Amino acid sequence: MTPVSPEAVDDVEQRVVPLRLPSPVPRQTYRPSQSNIPDDKQDRVRLKAVTDDYVRRVRAIPPLTLDELTEHTVAVLAEAGLDQGYSDYASILVSNAAWHDSLAQIPYNRRLLLIPKCLRVEEKCPAPFDEFGLLCKECGLCSIQDLTVEAERLGYAVLVAEGSAIVRSMIETGKIEAIVGVSCINVLEKCFPHMEAAAIPGVAIPLLQDDCINTTVDLDWVWDLIHLTSDDKTYRLDLDNLKTTVRGWFSAGSLSAIMGRTGDDETARIARAYLQKGGKRWRPYLAACTYMALETDRQEGEPELTDEVKKACVAIECFHKASLIHDDIEDGDLQRYDSPTLHTEVGVAVALNIGDFLVGEGYRLLGELGNVQLASIAAQGHVTLSRGQGRELLWARDPQALPSVQVLEIFRQKTAAAFEVALRIGAVLSDADTDTHDVLGKYSESLGIAYQIKDDLEDFKGDADSNDLAQVRLSLILAIAHKRTEGEDRERIASVIRTGAEDLADDVRRIANRCGALDKADDLLEAYKEDAIRSLRFLASPTLKGLMRRIVGKIFGEKLIEGYCSEFEARNAASRETGTESTSGRL
Repeated sequence: MTPVSPEAVDDVEQRVVPLRLPSPVPRQTYRPSQSNIPDDKQDRVRLKAVTDDYVRRVRAIPPLTLDELTEHTVAVLAEAGLDQGYSDYASILVSNAAWHDSLAQIPYNRRLLLIPKCLRVEEKCPAPFDEFGLLCKECGLCSIQDLTVEAERLGYAVLVAEGSAIVRSMIETGKIEAIVGVSCINVLEKCFPHMEAAAIPGVAIPLLQDDCINTTVDLDWVWDLIHLTSDDKTYRLDLDNLKTTVRGWFSAGSLSAIMGRTGDDETARIARAYLQKGGKRWRPYLAACTYMALETDRQEGEPELTDEVKKACVAIECFHKASLIHDDIEDGDLQRYDSPTLHTEVGVAVALNIGDFLVGEGYRLLGELGNVQLASIAAQGHVTLSRGQGRELLWARDPQALPSVQVLEIFRQKTAAAFEVALRIGAVLSDADTDTHDVLGKYSESLGIAYQIKDDLEDFKGDADSNDLAQVRLSLILAIAHKRTEGEDRERIASVIRTGAEDLADDVRRIANRCGALDKADDLLEAYKEDAIRSLRFLASPTLKGLMRRIVGKIFGEKLIEGYCSEFEARNAASRETGTESTSGRL
């Protein structure tokens, strides 16, 4: 692997291109799961984790017979403390866990991806059918396009069709050695005997409903399976444990060990105390994740988080904490981490100096690592972030409604730059090549903008410490609402943009909802998240690619995809009229 050269680490302004809006993605909505599938995503995640651990522990060897599957399913549900009514669902997870490593060994071009037609938006879907199923036109109305395009790029055979007959015919050709399927439980039940008889690795993600109307699925699990390969060693990394480890570096004792003694002066003491305070530690976590993923590709054992990595991660948090101190002063915020902001406790002058001190501490720590690239990347990010913050502060001197694309551009400078610094510092510590740095730059741009949109939505809905409606502050939702409204509504939005008005908060929220501004912001959030994921396709490291995909889920939470089809509409209508629910036998 060729390390990135100092010449490649040029001024960030020389490579900035105009902001590109990502392609829209389908709207996601929540639907309750059918009664034999846990409705709470966290319950499904926990059940999957228990199942994976159980299957490894007992060494369940596939293909499992129905009796073996039943035995393991009962044990798994008991360990998870869940009702045996979830047996059908749990048995699929048991089978998946048993086949996991076998599937990872099969080349992509010997796999079949089977997607159900009920994920499409039927009344708007332009795709025709042939004898094999739906011929996707890639219209972008549903997630079938994204799944199909990515799977075919990897080399999969892809079919969008109802499963059992197709699976049987494909197995009989001998050209398919593994199947990744998305389907309802009753179809998976029909497929199982054929897969067991042929000893074909088959891993499936069940639809959360089997009524063929607005069906949903755990999309992140589908993506994980599509990309599963023996070269991807992400499963060796316990991301939750890694996050706990990184957070542990910010206790008083750990900081003393990593940074050295604070000294006897009050400035150092206040700065160190603020460094320990609150926060999700996303940026040092991202740096550690990047380093661990790249090192995992090179080592058989688990990589070590070296003293150099710890020092770099603490430096990244020093920069972040300094920016928060300065932001709180510039924005006039009084609360941070559910407590008074630093400048309200120690005064503006002292707080400014503490922020400056932390910036210096960050560069001191990077300087001690003896790699000029680290300081150069941090400096680039520092300058870009300051430019973005400067644009917002200068706007606040004479606040006017901005086009939403200009607000997004400021988000790119303010937030994406910090993510890029964290990711690329982790990459430098693992001697990543220039191509990896380029991908991480594109990924961090979309990730950072999505993160800022998420923060904007939480603030607008009253779920954050700050209040964009009470203060004069850039808001994507207000920018969209101003564009979409007229007359009195537009003037009310413009007034809040110019002067802030907490007493108009309820009115503004109603206007934003009525004109679809919140929905549009949600659309943009999903689009930038997907854009971040798509940017990863050019990463050479399968482990880093897999990990960065999972990071999106860690930061933003999980989601579902929806669609609609009426292939079995008559059956479903009859079922709903009688108040019954389709059930399946145990796999």
